[in-house]
Amino acid sequence: MISDKPSFDPTYGYSLESLLRVGWPEEPGDFVDFWESRYRRTLTIHPDPEMTRCKGDHPDFDVYDIGYRSTDGFIIGGWLLKPKREPIRRGLVVGHGYGGREAPDFDLPVGEAVILFPCFRGLARSRRPPVPDNPAGHVLYEIDRRDRYILGGCVEDLWLAVSTLISAFPHIEGHIGYLGISFGGGIGALALPWEPRIRIAHLNVPTFGHHPLRLTLRTLGSGEAVRRYERRHGSVLETLRYYDAACAARHIHIPVHVAAALFDPVVAPPGQFAIYNALAGPKSLFVLQAGHSDYPEQREQERELLAELRTFFEPL
Repeated sequence: MISDKPSFDPTYGYSLESLLRVGWPEEPGDFVDFWESRYRRTLTIHPDPEMTRCKGDHPDFDVYDIGYRSTDGFIIGGWLLKPKREPIRRGLVVGHGYGGREAPDFDLPVGEAVILFPCFRGLARSRRPPVPDNPAGHVLYEIDRRDRYILGGCVEDLWLAVSTLISAFPHIEGHIGYLGISFGGGIGALALPWEPRIRIAHLNVPTFGHHPLRLTLRTLGSGEAVRRYERRHGSVLETLRYYDAACAARHIHIPVHVAAALFDPVVAPPGQFAIYNALAGPKSLFVLQAGHSDYPEQREQERELLAELRTFFEPL
C-alpha cells in the first residue's frame, strides 16, 4: 500500500463512466500464433513438483513448501495448501503482486480446494540472478528481446503451476481457477486465453493493460520504469504490443471477475478498465474506491468483495 500522497492525480481525470469507455490497442497480426505456440512448447515440460511439509500447524490447512520446474531451467518456489477437514474437489492458482509474497493466504473465499501460491521467476522464492528482484528492474529485464522478455516467462510459470496441480491431484482437472492481484492480475490476463485448463478467474487491479496509454500516465509502480525506458530508447512498444493484457483479454472466454479501482497511483485505472472492457466472455465488475492505497471504505469493500467471490467461484 502507498502511504505518501502522490504528486499527481491517481484518477487521471477519469470518471467511472469514462473508464468504462476505455478501449484497447490493436494487437499484432501474429499475436494469437505467438502465444499459442508458446503454450504448446511450455506444455512439453513436466514440472516434477517437490513438496515438503512445513513446520508448525494451521487449524484448517496442511502447508507445504513446493518447487517445480519451469521453462529456461527456472525452479519456481512457493507454497501449497491442502485442506485438513474438507474433500479436495477443485484447485486454485494464486498470483502475487510485484512486491512478491512472503507467505500463503489462508482466507481465500473458495473452500474444498487445494491452493498453489507460486512465486513468479525472479521474485520472492523464485529469485535467480541476474534477474532483478525489484519491480523497476524486473519489468525491464530483456524487454528489448520479444521472445525472451521476463513477462513471457512468468506466464509460462503460471501455465506450469496448473500442470503442477494436475500432476499432484489429477482428479481436480477441469475444476481449476485462478486469482491474481496487480502484477499477478496482468500475468493472469496474458495467460488465460491460451490455457483451457483454467475454467474461471478473478483479476484484482490488474496491470499491463493498454501499454500505449500506460506510457502516457505517470505512476509510482513498475510502469514508471517502462515510461523512462521508452523516453531513453523509444522502441519499447515493439515488445510490449505482444504483452498487452487488454489485447489478451479479447481472447478470454471463461467467466472473469475483475476488481478495478477508480483511484490508483501504482496501476493507472484506465489500464485496469481496458482489460475489463476488452473481456470477450462472461464478466463481472467490482468497483474499488482505490487500489494500492489505504482508504476509509477499504475494510467494508474487502468484505463485500470476498462475499462476491464466494458466490462467483462456487460453480468451479
